[in-house]
Amino acid sequence: MTVVDSPPPRLPVRDRATAHQRAGAGVSPMLTRLAEERATGVLDREHGTLHLAEGRVVHAESPLAPGLDEFLTAHGTLAAEDWRDAEDSGDGGRLLRHGVTPGALELAQASALYDAAYFALAPSSTPGRFRYGTAHWLASVHPVPVAALERETLRRRALLRRIWPDPATDGAPLIRAAPVAAPAVPPRQAAVLEQVDGVRRAADIARELGRPTFHTLVHLRRLAAAGLVSPQPPPPVLDVPPEAADPYVALLKRVRDALEAL
Repeated sequence: MTVVDSPPPRLPVRDRATAHQRAGAGVSPMLTRLAEERATGVLDREHGTLHLAEGRVVHAESPLAPGLDEFLTAHGTLAAEDWRDAEDSGDGGRLLRHGVTPGALELAQASALYDAAYFALAPSSTPGRFRYGTAHWLASVHPVPVAALERETLRRRALLRRIWPDPATDGAPLIRAAPVAAPAVPPRQAAVLEQVDGVRRAADIARELGRPTFHTLVHLRRLAAAGLVSPQPPPPVLDVPPEAADPYVALLKRVRDALEAL
């Protein structure tokens, strides 16, 4: 018998670009379809809203992230009444006439968009709903391709997992820990740590400091990894008899005892 000494077949090599596209599509299949059809309107999701214009994301909002108005007004870039004037008129050009430079506006809009979109694209227990309509009044400032937004969202998720895998610090009220030898922390982390009071959550701290919430999550996870912060533990469950917890149970018990005494 003749034995043919042939090399083993080569293993398939994954195309990185294609893999990224598949991974991005997994964040929100509905958003991917809307991008393909170049839709314009508003995508409402459980944790936020994405505004699209011709298939690109042009604005994002989430209750878990400061808005563009907060970024512009927090550090004196724009007066609150000037923001309201531009928003009421639906004219992004008024922001420029009120003294915001084009570069500052684009930078703030990009930061607010990626920050809010991170939460809007979080796993959801309810389906999204898209409403076709006109473009957002800030649509021309910094449109973002859906694929780029989804790749950045996945990158941010992976970054948080690498820093500290427990997501409990992301949404819970936070308390300071008291390690025996507390390590020194950089100034930006120290500013976040200063806001930890047992009541504030990450989103509250971000708004207080006028920073993106995702950047605050990064600092908090690093502080958690260093043993400096932890989630506020839930209140203890008191072991009380049923009649003490429910007055109707107590009343029935008294009636029963009275009947048995007859």
